[in-house]
Amino acid sequence: MSLHERGRVELAPAKINLFLHVLGRRADSYHALDSLVVFVAVADRLSAAPASSLALAIDGPQAASLAAEADNLVLRAARALAPPPAVRFALEKILPVAAGIGGGSADAAAALRLLARLGHARAGTDLAAIAATLGADVPVCLASRPARVGGAGERLGPAPRLPEFGLVLANPGVPLATADVFRARSGAFSPPAVLPDAWASAAAMAADLARLNNDLEPPARALCPAIGPVLGALAALPGALLARLSGSGATCFAIFATPAEAEAAAPLLPAPWWRWGGGLIAPEEISP
Repeated sequence: MSLHERGRVELAPAKINLFLHVLGRRADSYHALDSLVVFVAVADRLSAAPASSLALAIDGPQAASLAAEADNLVLRAARALAPPPAVRFALEKILPVAAGIGGGSADAAAALRLLARLGHARAGTDLAAIAATLGADVPVCLASRPARVGGAGERLGPAPRLPEFGLVLANPGVPLATADVFRARSGAFSPPAVLPDAWASAAAMAADLARLNNDLEPPARALCPAIGPVLGALAALPGALLARLSGSGATCFAIFATPAEAEAAAPLLPAPWWRWGGGLIAPEEISP
């Protein structure tokens, strides 16, 4: 993104859960989670311009998926500021919807960052507190940095020091509601993961992650059988070190030794799927 664009456009990168353990059910009915989250260099793009009232226009390859949505999270994020700004947002929707990669949450977080940068947040406004009211994934998406996520999503801690690695993402084009997946989950809960302070290589990281799980994968696969072939195709890609579901799905990912290897592997997947390959988003691409 150019310096000129950087002032008026905010990226909303995809969130990937490298593992996700469901630890138990809390008194507030939410589930307690343990997850390692990273953000990749494929993103929705959000801009804002002065207007007479708050409004949102959506275009891009995934825009049709939001046509029937009654109240977009971008608008809810803006209304959470006091006073709500009079701006017209333009959202270029690149990420698939209801896909386990935090697309809507990333958009809401991008709106908060963009509005703060444009002077629409009063001094002392706690954007993190606002983010927590908008959804479980919005706090980590606000930072869009690698993080160890706990609680229902609101507790953020440092991630292990990560090696260079690449990711291929694939989604079969089937939306999957997070609430439905949690309702379908059954069986015992998992313990918190034990992670090292750092990984020396992508292979070492993938080997450790392979001993962990995404506890939402079994119910997600039961609700969306198309996930199985996606995982199989990812695992079969040359150079793939680990294939797994992200979040509640149906987006799956494979880990590669480098971003270049991932970028080269993504086109080998079936063309009807949404697919992408590359590396993590650079920290300077996200507002502080």
